[in-house]
Formats: sequence, C-alpha cells, structure tokens
Amino acid sequence: MIGTPITGPTALEDTMRQYHLGSVFLSGHAPLAASAVTQSIKSLQSTARAAGDLPVHVALDQEGGEVQSLRGSDFPAIPSAVAQGKLSTTALRGQTTDWAKRLAHVGVTLDLAPVADTVPAGTADSNPPIGELDRQYGSTPSGVAQDVSTVVTAVQSAGVLTTLKHFPGLGRVTANTDTSTHAVDNKTTATDSFLEPFTSGIRAGTAAVMISSASYPKLDSHAIAPFSSAIVTGLLRQRLGFTGLIISDDLGAAVAPSAVPVGQRAVRFLQAGGDVVLTVKTSDAGPMEDALVTAAKGSATFAARLHDAARHVIASKVRAGLVDC
Repeated sequence: MIGTPITGPTALEDTMRQYHLGSVFLSGHAPLAASAVTQSIKSLQSTARAAGDLPVHVALDQEGGEVQSLRGSDFPAIPSAVAQGKLSTTALRGQTTDWAKRLAHVGVTLDLAPVADTVPAGTADSNPPIGELDRQYGSTPSGVAQDVSTVVTAVQSAGVLTTLKHFPGLGRVTANTDTSTHAVDNKTTATDSFLEPFTSGIRAGTAAVMISSASYPKLDSHAIAPFSSAIVTGLLRQRLGFTGLIISDDLGAAVAPSAVPVGQRAVRFLQAGGDVVLTVKTSDAGPMEDALVTAAKGSATFAARLHDAARHVIASKVRAGLVDC
C-alpha cells in the first residue's frame, strides 16, 4: 500500500503501472468535492485494470477531529473520537453511517479507522499519538470496546471496510512512532484488559487490523510490533483468532522502524505474519518489491507466506466488492 497526496492521487499512476500495487493510501487532508474524488479514484482503478491487475484498495484516515482526510461541504466535519465517545449508541451509529456512506459513494474501500487504543484517564496530555489529538473513544477498555464495535458495524454496513488500530495499543506510550524510536509500552500483556477494544472489533467483523510500530517488551523483548511474530501471529492471529487482513502502520517515513533497511521492513513484516505493508513514500515501492521477490526466490517458506498474504488481500477485495469470486 503506497501513499499519494489526496489532492493529486493520479500522480501515483506511473508507479502503479511499474510495480502493480495492490492498494493506494490517500495521504493528508483537504476540502474536496465528492465529484473530484470520484473521478480520481476511477482513474486509479482504470490504471490498475489497464495494467492487468485487480482493482486496488483505496484507503484513507477518516476518524474525525484532527484526523479526517476528506473535508469540505461534501464531507462535513466529524467530531473527534473523544466527542463521539460521549454520544449514545444510536447517535454514534447514525452519524457514522452517514459519513461512511459518503466514502463509499466516491469509491473509498478501506478506512484506516477506528482507533481502538485506550488512553487512561488523566494521561492524554502525555500520550502524543492518541491522547493529545483526542483520537480515543474513552478512558476505559470496556467503554472504548462498545464504541469500536458500533463504529465497525456502521462503517462496514455502509459499504466501507474498517481497520482497527493500532494493535496491540498506543494508549499508554509517551512517544510517537512517527517521530521517535522510544515509543515503548511496558504494560501490555497477552491477557491485558486494554486488548478488549480490539477483541470487540474483531467480534464485530472488522476486515482489517493495523499493527502499531511501538515496542511491547512484555510481549516481545527483541522486536517492535510489526517485526514480531509473537505479536502479529501469536497474539493477533492465534490467541485472538483474527483471520482478516493485517496491515502495517507507515513503515516508510516513520522513525520507529528506521534502523531496518527499507526493503527488509517489508520482508520482516511479512515474516512476522503481516499482509499489507504501508508506506507513505512512493520511492519505497521499488526497494520493497525487490526485497520481497528476492526473499521469496530464496525461501520456499517465505514464498508460501507471501502467497498466504496475497490470499488475505484478495479475500478482502472480494468482501469490498472489488473482485467477484
């Protein structure tokens, strides 16, 4: 999944032709007319078809508050998750259904939301990635779990797939993985109550889960989450029973994974059990593809893992109505 500015996504089309991308991430935010977004997405899909590829997933961040990719009169302001968490279940469902239908109407297939992270009461100001931006639905796992379930059901009923993030949780870190290598959660365990919102979203049928790029020493003392088979496969796949699409957080521009060579970030994420590597840097497409192909040629085990990831991607596209099966 390669990022491209939401204001000019068709600039990615040459990269799509060259590397046969499976997904496109519309990065940034802007007030745009629905007709313009529809036209851009249709152009992206036409490019994919002309290259002999399956239609691409078109993803963005439509959470609410400060994190809302599409804005303007056709995409009215969505309250922050903190504000959404104060609504009744009925009101939250109705509001979410409305904006999700707007995404479906223009051709968005995958929303990188909802945030399933819980920020404990009184700690928001010391939690840069989530709490400081009011991205959490509440301060207790049970409350967040209820809202996450409501949002997942509403968005997917409107025709857009959801992505729980940032597994196994960013609500208790004191640094941002986008800008630091020191985002560490020293509390989360495999039986932690803060996993409840993720479990709730999985039960509600979320199509995808995004892996945080933080470190979780009590789960894996050697690797950050996207490179940890204990977290991606052992905890998410096996213990929680998630069978859908596993997506990385940004592995391109973010600082957290920067010690690992670009191509190896993709290889290590798939080795850990991930399916879709997200990078906001178009220039990463070549090194990542080369590394994946080389690894598959050199290892039958990795080649099988790559095919397994592809099956998860195709299954999600069938679910999104992009592919008939």
